[in-house]
Parts: sequence; C-alpha cells; structure tokens
Amino acid sequence: MIGAIAGDIIGSVYEWDNIKTKNFILFPDNCFFTDDTVLTVALADTILTGTPYEKNLRRFYQWYPDAGYGGSFHNWAQNTELGPYNSWGNGAAMRISPAGYAFDDLEETLTRAGEYTEITHNHPEGIKGGQATASAIFLARQGKTKEKIKEYIEDRFGYDLSRHVDEIRPAYVFDVSSQGTVPQAIRSFLDSTNYEDAIRTAISLGGDSDTLACITGGIAQAFYGGVPGHIRDKVYELLDERLGNITKMFMLRYCNDNKQ
Repeated sequence: MIGAIAGDIIGSVYEWDNIKTKNFILFPDNCFFTDDTVLTVALADTILTGTPYEKNLRRFYQWYPDAGYGGSFHNWAQNTELGPYNSWGNGAAMRISPAGYAFDDLEETLTRAGEYTEITHNHPEGIKGGQATASAIFLARQGKTKEKIKEYIEDRFGYDLSRHVDEIRPAYVFDVSSQGTVPQAIRSFLDSTNYEDAIRTAISLGGDSDTLACITGGIAQAFYGGVPGHIRDKVYELLDERLGNITKMFMLRYCNDNKQ
C-alpha cells in the first residue's frame, strides 16, 4: 500500500508538467499527496475497521476536500443521495491497492475489488481496472513471475500488455480512462528492475503521472518485497498524522515488507 502512496506523491508534480525521462528528482520540494493517497487510505481504514467504504469515501473527502478529486467525484461525495455514476475513469484503480494486500484468495480479492470499485465506478471498464490492479498485486504477493502476472491479466481482462514502455512512451498522452491508464501502469511494472525503477518508468510515460505511478507502485511493492527505506521514510514525513497512522497500521497487519 505504501508503494502506491509513494508513487502518488512522487508523480504529483508531473501530472500537469509531464516528463518523458526516468531521470528526475524523486521528491522535489513541491511534491504532495493527492486524492489517490486520500482514497487509498480510506479503503485501508475500511478494511481495518469495517467502516463501509461508501461512508469512508465521503468522510475522507470532507477531511481533505482540496486533494484534487475529479468533478464527478466531487458531486458524488457532496450528495449522499447520489449512487454510482458509471465512471470508466482510473479513479477506482488508483485507490484499490489495499484490496490486493488484505485477502488471501484470488477470487475474494476480485470480488472485494469489484465491490469497492462499483460504489462510484460501476462502468465495466472502471470495474475491470480496479480488479486488474488488485489481482496483479495479489499475484505478485504470491510470488508469481512477471510472465505469469502478464499472462493472467491479459487472459482475464483482455488488456494488451505486449508493448514495451519504450514503444508506448513517445505517443502516450494524458488519459484519465481506466483502459488508458491501467495497462500502461502494469506494463511499467513489468519493464522495471526494482521498486524505484518502476516508479520512474511509470512517470516517464507522461500522462496522468501520479495515478500511473500510484497503480504501478502498489504492484511493485508486492513484487519486490517492499519499498526502500529512504522512500518509505520520506512518505511518512509528507503524510499527516491521520493518514500516516492508518497506513502504518495497515502495513503492519497486511504487508510483509522486507525493505528496511
């Protein structure tokens, strides 16, 4: 989970100022956590406490109203009468990483990811993106190879993961759709050599950089056995007490990280 949060923070300054290189300062002075982090922690809190996720989404929105949410989510969070809004966007995949860590059965992971996603993103593409991200994390936790993860995601969800990031990068542009973000984020993980390289690779594509790196980071944490200590420590420094404490509790209970 902290791998996703780190990706969000590192990518935050490049969302509207895209870069096409892996050579950049990891934590510039103006980096910050966004709605990706806030709603990820809201899901972690739901899993830890049993608070309904719909309630938590609105509660965390009230606590962090200026975190950078999309317009449709703003409207939904402010109106308890609104139901799911048929979104095919990447906003559910960005917040789903705790579901990939909390459950010990793939089918349960898929079911829970679908339930957490469809509260807002009940379009088939939105649900697919959330489930694909969560299942990639689950498989990485189970020690599956990159090839096995790639094969499962392609077979189960129909994503084309055949193109290397070097082929994707030149023409890739800002895209908030699930189908235009999740496959690219997974491919960034597949083409990486370690956790930090995965984050740098995702951001180097350009586009919705914080969300790309958030999705990639959740998978990379699971596959590489954790997040390097200097990155983890900086994340906790940038989170406030509430977000940091929930993240630490979730990590302690569900994430067996080897990195110190």
